[in-house]
Amino acid sequence: MIRHTFTAALVGTSALAAARFLVPAAAAQAPTPPISFVKDVRPIFQTSCESCHGEAQVSGFDLRTSESALKGGDHGGDIVPGSADQSRLYRRIAGLEQPSMPKEGAALTAQQISLIKTWIDQGAHWDASAPASASAAPADASNAPSAARNYWAFKLPVRAPVPDGSSHINPIDRFLEKARQEKALKPAPRAARLTLLRRAYLDLIGLPPTPAETAAFLADSRPDAWERLIDSLLASPHYGERWGRHWLDVARYADSSGFEHDYDRPNAWRYRDYVIRAFNDDKPYDVFLKEQIAGDELEKRTDDTMIATGFLRAGPRVAFREKDNPERRYEYLDDLIDTTSRGVLGLTVRCARCHNHKFDPIPQRDYYSLITTFFGYVETTYPLVPRAEAEAFEKKLHAIEERQASLKAEIKQIDAPYVERLRQEAYKQFPENVQRAIAKPEAERTPGEQLLAAQVIEQTNIGARLLDRDMKAEDVAKKKALAAEIASLDRQKPKPIPTADIVTDGDYRFAPDGDGDEVIGCPKCRVWDVASGSFLHAGPGKYEAPPSYLLIRGDPNSKGPLMKPGFVTAATYGNPPTEMPPADGHTSGRRRALAEWLASPQNPLTARVIVNRIWHHHFGRGIVATLDNFGKMGEPPTHPELLDYLAVEFMNRGWSIKQMHRLIMTSEAYQMASAYEDPADSERDPQDQYLWRFRAQRLDAEIVRDSILEASGGINLAIGGPSVFPPLPPEVLRSVSFGVWKNAEDGPEVWRRSVYVYRRRGLVFPMFQVFDLPEQNVTAGARNVSTVPTQALTLLNNPFVLRQAQMFADRVKQEAGDDPAKQIDLAYRIALTRPPTDAELTIALDSLKRQTLVDLTDVLFNLNEFVYMR
Repeated sequence: MIRHTFTAALVGTSALAAARFLVPAAAAQAPTPPISFVKDVRPIFQTSCESCHGEAQVSGFDLRTSESALKGGDHGGDIVPGSADQSRLYRRIAGLEQPSMPKEGAALTAQQISLIKTWIDQGAHWDASAPASASAAPADASNAPSAARNYWAFKLPVRAPVPDGSSHINPIDRFLEKARQEKALKPAPRAARLTLLRRAYLDLIGLPPTPAETAAFLADSRPDAWERLIDSLLASPHYGERWGRHWLDVARYADSSGFEHDYDRPNAWRYRDYVIRAFNDDKPYDVFLKEQIAGDELEKRTDDTMIATGFLRAGPRVAFREKDNPERRYEYLDDLIDTTSRGVLGLTVRCARCHNHKFDPIPQRDYYSLITTFFGYVETTYPLVPRAEAEAFEKKLHAIEERQASLKAEIKQIDAPYVERLRQEAYKQFPENVQRAIAKPEAERTPGEQLLAAQVIEQTNIGARLLDRDMKAEDVAKKKALAAEIASLDRQKPKPIPTADIVTDGDYRFAPDGDGDEVIGCPKCRVWDVASGSFLHAGPGKYEAPPSYLLIRGDPNSKGPLMKPGFVTAATYGNPPTEMPPADGHTSGRRRALAEWLASPQNPLTARVIVNRIWHHHFGRGIVATLDNFGKMGEPPTHPELLDYLAVEFMNRGWSIKQMHRLIMTSEAYQMASAYEDPADSERDPQDQYLWRFRAQRLDAEIVRDSILEASGGINLAIGGPSVFPPLPPEVLRSVSFGVWKNAEDGPEVWRRSVYVYRRRGLVFPMFQVFDLPEQNVTAGARNVSTVPTQALTLLNNPFVLRQAQMFADRVKQEAGDDPAKQIDLAYRIALTRPPTDAELTIALDSLKRQTLVDLTDVLFNLNEFVYMR
């Protein structure tokens, strides 16, 4: 007791001083009660030690079990039962031996050090009932902490019974009405038919209805006219353009690589078109996910499944090759983990890169198990032509390039003596110590001389400055003849075949010479066969993924234990396979296993996350407001039973997104008015979380532009193909040094739907930026919605908007004739899907006496009603 009294008094002193003071005190006192490992020691190990000496096993030392702890690390002697003074563990936490521990976080208190010392002196006994540390558990669901499973998002969704006592037919309305009654909220009445018509068009296809479509709907008096309208819009090819754009936000899609050089990705649009096709075809969401995660590993591989893997490489990339900058690979892998986990699972797994997740039950080992699943991926191209055509192309191109390489070697041989002479002359401008370093054989240079010589040699690029006047006339003539032959061969090269940018398995440590990050399989054992579109073995055996390690504190230079592929433990039920290699052995099958786990009914998150996204895009707010964070730092669901009902219903209906649209849009909740005020409801639920009225939503940037083009009559509704480049002002183009923007004439060629506008990471299209286009370098959940002066200024003064306003006025005059009243009526019907009110008609007629029809059409573009879905 005296010793513990001293300990308490010394908590404020340094751990070293306390430890040295307590050593003799312990010997002088009577035997102390036994220290409990479970109660007193294990909590210290778990909070302060196991981040390095748990799964990571730094220096081979593992404190999770008695066997591994008493075995010690690489040098032994970490715990010597009965003698704390001889135990490296005690000596380092007490500061008696360097480096002191723990390296990270707060130092242990004097009381903690004393407890561990006494425990070791008493024999370092593990309590007989002490289980292995939780962090020692293998990555399977049976070892997930029970507390983790108690959190709502990690429980499997259960189809809740539909509430009774309501006259509503749609189950969604019954769940919502039950919640409204509990909150004493009254629902808004149904919106007007024209409002619903415009809402459905903008929501499903992102275009307002034409006057003819409006008239047809109003004339349809059948009881199921609304259901018929929904089905017709879901069948429209423009549906995929609208809803595919939502997924492209998740996939962080862009047409350029980002960062400083922002290289063009000429094939990126193929993935965008794949997404649009998938939504138009109502491809089951589970299949959609499998194709994007592992389209190259499926039993039935098609051009579409290969193109789908572009999802994995859609993120930003720097200009350096991975084999020269291996640390970059971990940044790309982190991007994959972040995009997949937030986009599909609604989890911030990225937060476990350097340590266990601070809020959610996601240990660091789960992060690196997922890294291991992706680790063998490589980026390459896939031919979109028949095998025979691809082989013929490769054969002809290879023959020409071989001949050109021989000619270039001849030119280099002619240049060599001249280059060497000029190089030696150039070296003379540097100090003597630099010249001496260059003159030395490379093997004899000191490290400093090697660095100095390399920098000077690299900077002295003589070949680029070699001029004809520096050479003999006959050598100049030979060079020109060789250059002419090379140019002639260039003209003989076959026309490039169409290719797609894909991902498959390989060995990232081997890459071809040239620019960019494309990599190929190890040339010692595997080659990329462009004709068949897969990695083929040059010898016997199956593909083996390169080793992947847990990185201590996320540092690529601090490798921990070798990892195996796995999933998020808390979200895993049973023991699903972590590898499903295809029969041909071309890949590891790890991504296929991940895809199957993601798209399984036994995954508690995937279905919930996608139905919540669908709900958000219909209602302007998800049942879980934080679309990509279902963890503890995200918002809880406002209607948890409804969310689970929708998730189970979604899976039971074949993972069909269009079926979910029908269910939601036929609800009374979707058909409620937005222009409705109830003081009591507003006070009780000011954020409309419980849907007592429809939430008015500002249109996305792309839909604002598309609606303007539709109103003017100038929209080009061609579907798919390479991205277009609407003109940008010269001053904007001059603001960036790299990347591409092929300024085209402002006309029908670039008046395509906005999903087809070139997405350049380093230069966001200004009109999209003004209307809150999300960050294109990371996966995006809900878009921000701002109201800023530049939006009004854009709609009032932008040359594109002004030209479309003129075209809108010309269209109105052509279709309505010279009668001002008819012109105003038609303009309102085109822009707002309704006739003007009497007051609006009076004001507009008066304005036309002083101003032009173009002024009116431009004003219509600037109305809140034009840029909002109500």
